Amino acid sequence: MDKLVLSGDGTEVVTSARNRYRKLCNCKDRNCSCNRWYSQPDTDCGYDSSRHLFYYGYDMYMFTAADSENDLPVFPLLNRASMHDSFGLCYTYHAMKAFLKEANVTEALLDSAHDVMAIYKFCQENSIAAIIDLNERGGLNFKYRDTYTIGKDGIPVCQAGLKMIRDGYEKSRMRYKFRCPNCSHCDGIHCDYKCSDSDYGLVVHVPTKENPRIFTVPARDSKEWKLEYNKRTSSERCNKREKIDYQLENGRHQSTKMWYCRLYCIMMCQHLDAWGKAQSDNPIKDIFAQAA
Repeated sequence: MDKLVLSGDGTEVVTSARNRYRKLCNCKDRNCSCNRWYSQPDTDCGYDSSRHLFYYGYDMYMFTAADSENDLPVFPLLNRASMHDSFGLCYTYHAMKAFLKEANVTEALLDSAHDVMAIYKFCQENSIAAIIDLNERGGLNFKYRDTYTIGKDGIPVCQAGLKMIRDGYEKSRMRYKFRCPNCSHCDGIHCDYKCSDSDYGLVVHVPTKENPRIFTVPARDSKEWKLEYNKRTSSERCNKREKIDYQLENGRHQSTKMWYCRLYCIMMCQHLDAWGKAQSDNPIKDIFAQAA
């Protein structure tokens, strides 16, 4: 809890085929505008982009411990199905901090649905390393200065069209340093364009505060960033464990309270499985022995 690396993701939870309600009038017309009693007023219709279909129920946003060997869940929140994951992150994070005040989040691993400048700035203000995949629809290549532009990987591109070479990070000033690839004697790179009068070549300093979406720490093109982002698959494994192995959607509950009871029972089973796996010397052998 002192150094949490969280992976956040939203997944659909289908509760019924349609909205559940009971008419409070004696009208014969089923489409009348009289008052109705809804058993689940906090559910609505949403769109599942992975399966390309609409569904009725919740959008369950789950925080998973990305550094856990067993992909353990940390905190869930059942939102309306129509809620976008970027909003689900905000609601779930503040709810988690209200219940788990001792939780110190140091890193957040999120997919391209969370590629919003406000999320980057919020993480920057709270000392959280934001490892978020880029959404190309939000714009990638843009002119940053008159002497260079910025590529989608956050690397400056000089006027000759060459990617500049990273030459360190100044932590005190929070900025990256880049040099001309021709003057830094890179193999296979030769350019006749004179970008600077100095023999040292063109030097570019990129402060991470100006655009935390492109200029991330660690850098997007580094191996460290890719290794950290690969841990985000823990969310998919955790959701699969809950929805398929423990059959979360098989409940026939008609209240959010009962759905939370079912969800938390499943989460407790996940933690019990992790304890049992840690205490067993050879868990695979025990599983085959029980099956036999």
